[in-house]
Amino acid sequence: MANKSASLADQAYENIKTNILNLTYPPGMALTEALLCSRLGMSRSPVRAAIHRLQTEGLIVSDYYKSMTVKEITDKDINEIYQLRELLEGAAFKLIFTTGRNEEYSYRIEEKVVRMCAAANDLYEWEVADTAMHMEIVSIFDNDRINRIYENNLSELIRMGQYSVKNGMHIPKTNENLKKMVRHMRKGDYEKAYAILTADHFGTGKDSALKGR
Repeated sequence: MANKSASLADQAYENIKTNILNLTYPPGMALTEALLCSRLGMSRSPVRAAIHRLQTEGLIVSDYYKSMTVKEITDKDINEIYQLRELLEGAAFKLIFTTGRNEEYSYRIEEKVVRMCAAANDLYEWEVADTAMHMEIVSIFDNDRINRIYENNLSELIRMGQYSVKNGMHIPKTNENLKKMVRHMRKGDYEKAYAILTADHFGTGKDSALKGR
C-alpha cells in the first residue's frame, strides 16, 4: 500500500511538473489541492506530497494566506539565468576551440540539433532538446558542480525558453542557424560559430523573454 501511494505521488509530481514546464499551468496560475486532485483523478495524499516537492523546488509558491500559485518568471529571473548562460557557455565554447575539440563537439552538438529539428512542432519538446544542446556545450568543463548548476536551473531554462519562442524567437530560423554554427565549428571558425550562438541564445532569447513580461 505504501509503495502504491509513493507511486501515485511520483505520478502526480511528474504530471504537475510537466504541466508547469510546458506552460499548461502558466506562471502566476492559482492552484488548489481540489483542482489538482480533480484533474489528476487522485486523492489528496499523493497530490499533497507532489505539491510539497514542487514547493521545495520553487515551482509552486505559497503566500501568507497559504494560497498556491505557479512561480512567476520575473525580469530579474530572466536576466540572472541568461547572464549565467552567457558566462558559462561563452567560456565553454572558447575552450572547445582552444583545446582542439571543435570537430568532436560539432558532432555532439549536431546530434542535439537533430533532436531540436525533429521536435520543431512541439514547443515543449523543442525547448527540452535545446536545453540538452546547451548542456552539451558546458560538458567540455567536465565539472560536476557546473552540471548541477544547470540541472538545478533546468526548469527555469525550459520555461523561459518557451517564453522566448512565444515572443519573437522563431524555431525554424534558430534550427537553421544552429546547423550553420555546427558547420562553422567543423571548419574551425570560432568567430562565426560563436556569433551565431551569441545572437540566438544570449541576446535574442533574453530580449524576447523580457518582451513577454
